[in-house]
Amino acid sequence: MNPSSSNWIPKYLNNYNSIIYAASSCTIEDYYNTLKATGFIYGAARVSVMQAPISDLTLTKEEFTKVNLFHSLLYVYYSVYNSQDSEEAIKAIIQFYKTLEKSKSGLFSKIKFANTPSQNLEKLLAARLNETNSKLKYNSTAILTYALLFVDVLAFKRWLINKGDVKTYTEKIEALAISCCYFALQSKKQQKKYDILLIELFETSKGYSSQVLTKDNTMFLNSGTFSETTTIEKIYLLDLCCIAVWDDRELDTSEFTFLKNLVEILDLPEDTLHQSISAITGFTSTSDKKLKLFEYVNPVKLFYKQASGTVKLLILRNKKRLLQELNESGELVVLLSSSTIRDLTRQEKDKVKEQLLDICKTIPSLAIFILPGGTVLLPLLVKFIPKLLPSAFQENRIDEVKK
Repeated sequence: MNPSSSNWIPKYLNNYNSIIYAASSCTIEDYYNTLKATGFIYGAARVSVMQAPISDLTLTKEEFTKVNLFHSLLYVYYSVYNSQDSEEAIKAIIQFYKTLEKSKSGLFSKIKFANTPSQNLEKLLAARLNETNSKLKYNSTAILTYALLFVDVLAFKRWLINKGDVKTYTEKIEALAISCCYFALQSKKQQKKYDILLIELFETSKGYSSQVLTKDNTMFLNSGTFSETTTIEKIYLLDLCCIAVWDDRELDTSEFTFLKNLVEILDLPEDTLHQSISAITGFTSTSDKKLKLFEYVNPVKLFYKQASGTVKLLILRNKKRLLQELNESGELVVLLSSSTIRDLTRQEKDKVKEQLLDICKTIPSLAIFILPGGTVLLPLLVKFIPKLLPSAFQENRIDEVKK
């Protein structure tokens, strides 16, 4: 299964639908803990909620996030209706997002719908992952986070049960989550550049309520603020706060005091904080990457990062076929190898572009490059291809030395 290709949802359902339904009888708290172990709650999913390999490919964080989000939405539908009807579940998920985006330009304005509900949902989930949080924008900077995707799961369950104003509910939970994280960052004794920038961005965001973001924690952090939140929502808020202060992988006295006070205000059992800290400690102990709740990024840089990642992924997954096509195009290989030691002429660049597009036509997965606007990504394709060529064509390549 390839979550970046069309029709991955039918394949996933064919393999795991009965398993998802059988597991839907577990409580939301148990499912949440399983989902948290994948990294989904932390915005850094690195395994499937199935707890077993779901693909022969090496999936990316974005692909695991997409699959786990779909799995979670299915779990919610099956648990609410005690039904295994995946077709109705898909229709309900699409209708939920339509309700969520009603009366504003959002996901649906960016999607050209396909012929089947499953294909429409695939496009919808892909677009959902690429969204930035509209509440947290200031000038040309935006905040991107996958950690808030669990709000979709909570909102979907609420919508299935009472069909209420899901948009207002979603905005409320997001506001509570961001506000709690804001105060968690404020509790740090030693605030790093990353923390300070996030705090300033929270305070200056045009779409964020100044009444919520008060520097006086006592005005916001009281039991009345969370009087209408459920237990699972409270645990989720606590976990988000743990991520906010865990970028240095340690808790100082002030951070721990804040989290302990938050547990009391949320009226959660005393051992909840210990469980939350143990979970995040266990997750990060097996990773050499820092866990960041929010990523502030320039939209242009974000586009380049996503495009670069897409091209690299396509090349790696089509490596054998691509090498075969390159070997059959001697002139192209010569030009690409020449580009590593000198600038190509205008005529040579046109030849490279033309022959690369011919190769892309023969490999279905690379059809993205022949679509309107796809030629913008060709320089990225050229950038990554030399790494596939034999070492004889890479005389000027400097090997990276592991420190």
